Amino acid sequence: MSEAGFQVFNMLFPIGVELLYAVCLTLFLHPFLGERRKWKAAGVFGGHLLISLLWDCLPAPQGTFSLIVLTLLVAASRFLGLKRAISFLLGLLFWNTKIASALTVESLYFVAERLFPQPIEPPEAVYLRSALLLTILILSHGIVLAAMLNFLQGLIKKRRLALNWRELCYLSVIPAAGILFGQVISNLLIEVKDGILLELYERHPAFLGVVPALALLFYCGACLTVSIQQRMDALREERETLFVERRQTEAIRERIREMERFYTQVRGLKHEMRGHLTNLKGLASTGAYDSLADYIAKVDGSIRDFGVPLQTGNPVTDVIISDARRQSQDLGVRFQTEFYYPAAGYDAFDIGIVLQNLLRNALEACGKVAKSERFISLTVRRKGRFFLIEVKNPFAGEVIFGQDGLPVTTKEDAAMHGIGLANVQRVAEKYMGGLEAGFEKQVFTVTVILQNIE
Repeated sequence: MSEAGFQVFNMLFPIGVELLYAVCLTLFLHPFLGERRKWKAAGVFGGHLLISLLWDCLPAPQGTFSLIVLTLLVAASRFLGLKRAISFLLGLLFWNTKIASALTVESLYFVAERLFPQPIEPPEAVYLRSALLLTILILSHGIVLAAMLNFLQGLIKKRRLALNWRELCYLSVIPAAGILFGQVISNLLIEVKDGILLELYERHPAFLGVVPALALLFYCGACLTVSIQQRMDALREERETLFVERRQTEAIRERIREMERFYTQVRGLKHEMRGHLTNLKGLASTGAYDSLADYIAKVDGSIRDFGVPLQTGNPVTDVIISDARRQSQDLGVRFQTEFYYPAAGYDAFDIGIVLQNLLRNALEACGKVAKSERFISLTVRRKGRFFLIEVKNPFAGEVIFGQDGLPVTTKEDAAMHGIGLANVQRVAEKYMGGLEAGFEKQVFTVTVILQNIE
């Protein structure tokens, strides 16, 4: 390679390096970009490449480029479909991984140079060898960086993080420390003193193993903090789910106690009716028709105070479906039900949680449509060992499903919320069943499949 060719290589090499980093950043962020990922990924790639090439032309302190890109990444979080905290964390993790992989590869490159010293060759051969070594260095860095980012990406994809700013600070400590460590080491790797080139690894050979080890420890520490935060989120969600379920169970128990008091009053009224009939006969026999009419009106008023609940075969489901029917009447919703409680093999409170969440969601959805279109249909079917509960209702807007197959809340909040469906799915899985949700012509349908596990 001639000197002119080597100069051209030196001009193109930084462009290739920034192109490689732009590709790695784009691929790392791609799974988290939401809808229209291709356009957003193109924006990330083009923005990073453009800023990096412009930044190389400016005299700026080392490390400021990463800070600028991280700031722009957070500023563009709405365009990318990410929360600001997530954008900041992903950018921080990328640069920590980039520095850790670079320090690792540079130490290996230093060892390779010492194992295969440069022989005395013509200038053309020296230029060619230098170009090849630089190319191998950046390609090796790209491979290591891609592998580390792929592992980190897979870890984050296992469970999306819902961060507040306090948790973000906790997660940012280790990667930020890794970035600062990398910046300090980068400034010390090569120094010029009194016209003499000094390399860190030559002056302190022990650093040849210590530096990459510390860099990888910062990377592993960042991965570990992400994993711990995911487990904490899972435990928090489980605790909230159990809290909601406990409140639902307490509400069902309270309604059952009210129903028991109702049945006690009914038995008392049945006993009193004998006395009322005797009094009515006496008034009729004496011809006191005015008093008879007043007495009948009072008895009729006392009977009207009792609303007979639906009889489904279990007091828990009696209470829940009766409440849903009463709320439907208040909202002007046509309530159709053919529900009966399965004979055995199911816990009444589990069935109650399923019905309560499905009917509550259906009532919320009906509240957003015109009164003339409001209806709720609750039906059950048996297929061998399986018990199917199906709820249909109209909805306004559109339904968007998440990765778990359940409806998610949109910004307009137009469709069904899907609130409580996670609890329903958990109950279905307890009975080795599942939950299916879908819609057709603005009618949303949820089918819960439960298996008799006795």
